[in-house]
Amino acid sequence: MSAAPRQTTEATASDQAAWNRVLTLHVLVERQLAQAMQRRHGVGLSEYRALAELSKSAAGEWRMQELADRIGLGQSSVTRLVARLDALGFARRDLCPDDKRGVYAVITDEGRQLHVAATVTYAEVLSSALNTAGADQELARLVQAIRSAG
Repeated sequence: MSAAPRQTTEATASDQAAWNRVLTLHVLVERQLAQAMQRRHGVGLSEYRALAELSKSAAGEWRMQELADRIGLGQSSVTRLVARLDALGFARRDLCPDDKRGVYAVITDEGRQLHVAATVTYAEVLSSALNTAGADQELARLVQAIRSAG
């Protein structure tokens, strides 16, 4: 009977160690991506991801709540994010024709152009960041697993 709690504790510790490696890799990669987006394109990583999601939409728009769900932010954060994109000319807000309470985020032509240019940066920096992280013995297997999964 005493074996079950010990196995659970060992499994929990192993899971925590694995998750900590994931978090470490996430922080390393996100920091480099965020710095590159800001330095090269004048937008944050969340703004880039919002533009990426809007670009994927056939109509170039998502309801604010849908956009929030797609990029992992709360609705109030996405409202502020879209306001920043609007101020920069990369997206605009539009009212839903069927429900005047519904608000859409709509990518502009300038936003599409920025997204195309920033996607090249994103891919280059992501690859470089994973290469750098993969040189770390603790993160090498994780980076390899991520690349194998794609």
